[in-house]
Amino acid sequence: MLKVLLVEDEVNVASFIQRGLSEAGYEVTVAMDGDTGYSLASAHEFAIILLDVMLPGINGLEVCRRLRQANNNTPVLMLTALGSTENVVTGLDSGADDYLVKPFKFAELQARIRSLTRRNFSAMEKPDMLSMADLVVNTTAKTVQRGGKPIALTATEYRLLEYMLKNQRKVLSRMEILEHVWGIDFNMGTNVVDVYVNYLRKKLDKGGSLPLIHTVIGMGYIMKEMHENSN
Repeated sequence: MLKVLLVEDEVNVASFIQRGLSEAGYEVTVAMDGDTGYSLASAHEFAIILLDVMLPGINGLEVCRRLRQANNNTPVLMLTALGSTENVVTGLDSGADDYLVKPFKFAELQARIRSLTRRNFSAMEKPDMLSMADLVVNTTAKTVQRGGKPIALTATEYRLLEYMLKNQRKVLSRMEILEHVWGIDFNMGTNVVDVYVNYLRKKLDKGGSLPLIHTVIGMGYIMKEMHENSN
C-alpha cells in the first residue's frame, strides 16, 4: 500500500482527496499546515507528497525547498490555484516534481500520482547501469554519479536523465520527452521540459564537466559527448 502525505489546509479539499485516495487503496496522512507537513515528511517515508502552496505557517514552496535542502527526494506534487507559467516555474524551482491547478478532476490527480510513483518493484532485478563519458546511472538503486561523485536528483530529474541516456545520440523532441517522462496526461502548455533540462544540465555540468545535453534548435535535445557527430 502506497503511503501518501497530503498537506492541505482547506478542510473540504483535504477530506475529498483523502476519501478518494483511501478508496483507491492508498494510505493517506493529512497535515493542515506547513510546519506539521514538513515534520511528518522529515520523520516518515512516503511514496509521494501532495503539497498545497498556500498554507498556514511556512508555505508549500518553503516546505519543498527545505525538504530538498535536507536531501529528501520524495516526489512532490504541488497543488495550486495559481496556474500561470511564472507560478508553475516558481513551484518547480522550489524542487517540486509536478503541479496540478485547482480545481482538478480526481482522475487527473490519480494519473499524476501514478506517473510520479511508478517504480520497478522486482526484487529479482539485477542492477542495470547506464553510462556516458564519466556519468554512471544505476537504474535499480536510482543513483547517479559523475567522475565518481554522487549527484542528487529529484524524481523527475532522474526520470528525464534515464530517458535521455536510454536514447542517447538521438534527437528527442519536447513532445517525446513530455510523453515519456511526465505521461500523456501532463499539461503540455508549459515550458516544463526546457526548465527541467536546464536543471539537469546545471547538476551534471557542475564543477566544469563537459556538457552532455545539447540543444538542437527547432527540434529538441540530444544527449551525446562533444566530439560525437549527431545523425
